[in-house]
Amino acid sequence: MFNIVLVEPEIPQNAGNIARTCAATGCTLHLVKPLGFEISDKYLKRAGLDYWHLVNVVVHESIEVFFASCPENARFHLFTTKAPRAYTQAAFSAGDYLVFG
Repeated sequence: MFNIVLVEPEIPQNAGNIARTCAATGCTLHLVKPLGFEISDKYLKRAGLDYWHLVNVVVHESIEVFFASCPENARFHLFTTKAPRAYTQAAFSAGDYLVFG
């Protein structure tokens, strides 16, 4: 499936909800530090509690470490409100990295 990347996430409930979605879809969740919460945060766990053990979570110390860990041929889709085109216009493939933050 996809790799979901949260760069410096700050809201534990949002990360927990995304973790739950990753569990349901089989996506890997990448968290890039610094995080605005602890992985053990009760709000994070509460938002995705029933699914947390089903999520493949990879924590990276920095954005540089994250990019260094990716395969050479990795495809990245960077999501921002300032993008020149909508996400619906992108061609997604299995294994792509969907980067938020």
